Amino acid sequence: MAEKTFSKEELAQYDGSDGKKAYVAIDGLVYDVTDVKPWAGGKHHGQTAGQDLSTVITKAPHKKSVLAKLTVVGKYTG
Repeated sequence: MAEKTFSKEELAQYDGSDGKKAYVAIDGLVYDVTDVKPWAGGKHHGQTAGQDLSTVITKAPHKKSVLAKLTVVGKYTG
């Protein structure tokens, strides 16, 4: 299967609302956070799924350490 590439508009569709999948982009990769409990409903600490959170994650206490636990679903072109 070819790797999916997400534009800003495509990524925005994966905001976790109304049963949709919740994806976030970080450093050019798109991660699936759908089944991550803190991301229930596509929201986590004031952030919403469906966005590029590359700069936001650097300010989080966990930094990028959580990314290894997530599934990469594609690349982000912005």
